[in-house]
Amino acid sequence: MSSTFYLTVNDVATRLSVSKDTIWRWARLGTFPEAVRLSAGVTRWRLTDIEAWEASR
Repeated sequence: MSSTFYLTVNDVATRLSVSKDTIWRWARLGTFPEAVRLSAGVTRWRLTDIEAWEASR
């Protein structure tokens, strides 16, 4: 059984050495993996999606 790990916008920004605003801008432009809304006000990215995005660059 595999677990899905989720990253916050802070986690993603730190991992990629960019600002949180950059992550949200990329998301709005559709050039970044789609975020997952876990509940109202809780948005995360799947680690596997981020890793795949990094590998494709």
